[in-house]
Amino acid sequence: MSREVFLAAIICACLIAASIGTMLSYSRLPSHHRQEETNAVVRLVANIFVVMTSLVFSLMINSAKNTFEGIDSNVHSFATEIILFDQTLRTYGLEANETKRRLFTYVEIALGNVPPSSDPLVKGDPAAEFALNEVGNSLALLTPDDPGHIALLNNARQQYQRIVEQRWVLVEQSEGVIPRPLIAMLATWLILIFASFGYRAPKNIIVVSMFVIAAFLISASIYLVLDMDIPFSGLIQISDLPLRRALAELQR
Repeated sequence: MSREVFLAAIICACLIAASIGTMLSYSRLPSHHRQEETNAVVRLVANIFVVMTSLVFSLMINSAKNTFEGIDSNVHSFATEIILFDQTLRTYGLEANETKRRLFTYVEIALGNVPPSSDPLVKGDPAAEFALNEVGNSLALLTPDDPGHIALLNNARQQYQRIVEQRWVLVEQSEGVIPRPLIAMLATWLILIFASFGYRAPKNIIVVSMFVIAAFLISASIYLVLDMDIPFSGLIQISDLPLRRALAELQR
């Protein structure tokens, strides 16, 4: 079970417990705690937290969306740089075939087509890092003997450097940006809101069912936002099609 699923399950359980708990304990409260004036204050405070929760949750959605779109754009740029690098090596000639082969091996590993298959592009797996370093080592062994090949080699080195930089950008972006204290605060507000819903609620199966369904849907929404904030794992993931197109281009 992933951390996001576990967190959503805990929030769901807390929301159900808060709503049903206050509903069951209402009749046991002292009479002055069950007055209409008390109920009005409880509803008023709950409305304040509803507004604040809506604003914070909207900010979380926007943050996760921006993170997802930014990383998706970086993956496309990463794949484009690989294709351009390969085209430069083709123009260089047969001497660059070993570099091309090692580049193909790296992209295969990054896609998980060969072990290890735990998304080494993102997690900084040593096998992927070693494969990319081998591309650079092979590139360093090229010895151009005319101005045209010298210019191509300089261009290839710059492209390789950009590939390395972009890979590490993706590695650093893989952990998400939504602060955990913000999630804890949002969960606390939701618990208070659900507790207010249970206050003076009638005790019947319809009300209990609505509490359970609402808790599940809200916790599922939180899970989707957190999952989108870490777009290389979970239900919502960045597509690997750009890298697969790059791999197909390298095979030509």
